[in-house]
Formats: sequence, structure tokens, C-alpha cells
Amino acid sequence: MLDRIVGAGLRAVLAALLVATPALALPGTVGASGFVLPLICFIAAAFVFVEYFTDYPSVVEFRDAPPFNRLRFACLWAVVLTTAILCADLIRPTLLSGAIAGLGGLAGAALDFPYSPVRLMLISVADTSGTTMLEAVRAAAGLSCFYAAVTLVAFALSVRRGWPVRHTPFNVWINMPLFDPTGGGDIVLRLRREGRANLVLGALVPFVLPALIKLVTLVVGPLRLSDPHTLIWVMSVWAFLPVSMIMRAIALFRVAEMIESRRRRATELRERELAPA
Repeated sequence: MLDRIVGAGLRAVLAALLVATPALALPGTVGASGFVLPLICFIAAAFVFVEYFTDYPSVVEFRDAPPFNRLRFACLWAVVLTTAILCADLIRPTLLSGAIAGLGGLAGAALDFPYSPVRLMLISVADTSGTTMLEAVRAAAGLSCFYAAVTLVAFALSVRRGWPVRHTPFNVWINMPLFDPTGGGDIVLRLRREGRANLVLGALVPFVLPALIKLVTLVVGPLRLSDPHTLIWVMSVWAFLPVSMIMRAIALFRVAEMIESRRRRATELRERELAPA
């Protein structure tokens, strides 16, 4: 019980720190709505604490199957922190922010080619951002793609090494609260079908989200992407959603493979028991 409380509390603190990272990196830019930030931090911390403290989570998937959520959190935190530092570099340059901006510029320039997600993101924010902000967006997009690639490779290696059953048994009901195993149809086919859907959506989000931003700009009005906090969270969603969906697709394929393998072993054992001596 004590270990669970400490673990849930630590994760809650990290969730609150994630929400507060832009304000910590950009002091004085929250504005008159700054009183909302502590409330959002508290809500995020409370949600994470409840999800990891209770026996059966309601939303968080693969809670007891590390490093799935650890990799996702690390990727999201890296994108938020990097974009915040890049925005801070526009206000008060430092040696660290300059180095990150230089690396991001190289990554963004390498990925800024026609019809690439980076180019589409730049086009979607071009009408609401100045030249210096566009450079920050390109650098943030380039580094976000790098973080996404590293995260997916790390998770793929973890799956190859036996995730999620290397240390503890895998419980479908606890680790997949949003998936109903008794919903009808063969569970393996359903897992693979849902995995393919997540894979396709994850591949499309980097291209679709810039188009949605452009559509919202035309219909509702320009988004305040010149505001650093708005830009940070837009870039974070753009980078995190594809990674999360593709990781979930890989995880679903792996769970389907585990169930199918267990069925095969059970069938072989039954056939050996029924075979004549």
C-alpha cells in the first residue's frame, strides 16, 4: 500500500510539473489568467494519482506494463520543455536556448520539404506568426519528430525484448480498461482491427492537424499562435498524438500475438492429452 501511494504521488507531482513547465520556462508570460494554472496542475495531479492508486484504472491504459506510459510521458515532456525553451530564446536568449535552437534548426531544415508534416505545420501557422516565430516552430517541429522517432524505436525494442510479460503477468482488464474483451467477436481479430485503426490514424494526424488548424483559422478566426503558451501546447498535441496512437497500435498487436500464442499452446497441450498412448 505504501509503495502504491508513493508511486502514485510521484507520478502526480510529475504530471503537475509537466503542466507547469511552460510557465516555469517562460516567467511572466501567463498573463491575467495565471490563477487558472494552479487549478489545472491540481486537476492533472489528482487524475494521475487516482488512476495509479486505485486497483482498477478507468482511463490510463497499460498502467502496470512499463515502460509504455513512461516513454509517452518522456516524449511529451521533452516536446513541451524544448518548445518552451525555444520560445524563451525569442525573449531572453541564453547559451542553452541558443544551442537547442541551433539543433532544432538543423533538424527542422532537414525535414522541411514539400508535403512533409513540418512544412504543413509551417504553412498552417504562417498567417499568425512572424519570421522569428516561424523559425522557432520549425525548430520545435524538427526536434519533436526526433523525439517521436526515438520513443517509437525504444518501445519497439522493448516489445522485441518481451514486453509486457518480462517481469509480471499481463492482466488485460487492468491494463486495457477501455477495451471490452467480451464485446463480441474474436478478441484477437478485434485487437488487430483496433491496432490497424490506431496505426492509420497515428500516421495521418501529423498531416491532418495542420489542415484543421488552417480550417479553424479560416472559419473561426486566427489562433493566437504568436502566444508562446498556445504554440507550446499546439506543438505538443501535434507531436504527442501520433506517437501515442502508433505505440498503442504496436501494443495491441503484441497483446493479440500473446493471446494467439497462448491459444496455440493450449490447443497443442489438449491434443497431446487426447492422443492415444
